[in-house]
Amino acid sequence: MIEAGELTPEDTVVEIGPGFGVLTLAMAPHVQQVIAFEIEKKLEAYWEEQQRTFKNIEIVWGNALKEIGNKKLSAQGGSALGGELGSSYKVLANLPYQITSNVIRTLLELEQKPERIVIMVQKEVAERICAKPGDMSVLAISIQYYGTPNIVTKVTKGNFWPAPKVDSAVVSITNIQDRDDAETFFRYVRAGFQNKRKQLWRNLSQTLHIDGENVKRVLRDVVGDERVRAEDLSVKKWEDVIDRLERIKENT
Repeated sequence: MIEAGELTPEDTVVEIGPGFGVLTLAMAPHVQQVIAFEIEKKLEAYWEEQQRTFKNIEIVWGNALKEIGNKKLSAQGGSALGGELGSSYKVLANLPYQITSNVIRTLLELEQKPERIVIMVQKEVAERICAKPGDMSVLAISIQYYGTPNIVTKVTKGNFWPAPKVDSAVVSITNIQDRDDAETFFRYVRAGFQNKRKQLWRNLSQTLHIDGENVKRVLRDVVGDERVRAEDLSVKKWEDVIDRLERIKENT
């Protein structure tokens, strides 16, 4: 994970759910600052002891989704909290699996997005995140819309104690970018996945009240097949379809 993070001595790293700090304590010597969000206050004494040795680790007690979502973190090379999220930071975390999707969505929707995200998640979730056309989901499209995900390595459950019931994988998300058209884009995507049993043209037509023949024509032009389903389209194809349909709407 540290290698995938391409950490430098100038980096500020945000971690979510450090626990006893297996990753935190390994990262700290490589970076300027680690800011870790931990919800379990019973670990407070443990972390006070660690911080005597690792001066560049700050523990933020509370719900990471709420704190980061409210942009209460300043990552400008200092440890002050209460300001805006800093101009450049990375996220490395062994995520609590039950909040994986919410954490990724929160990070990618921030006004100041991380430069890079490296996370350990369930292997099945990692494969969904990195899916290709034909097996896309709202989760895959949401992440690939903002950045480029890749599976760095798979981690079998025997590497953990106590061993979980599922295998894991480390995913990196790079090339993270701002998007100006997110509201329109996801309105179409959510409509497209409204009923997975239906063909895409029908979902878009019925949910967004668009003329079905127009949708079919656009799908034939962009994808080459009017019978495709939502899971068949890449992010680029979605953008092309949406652009064409929006232009038709403007001209009617």
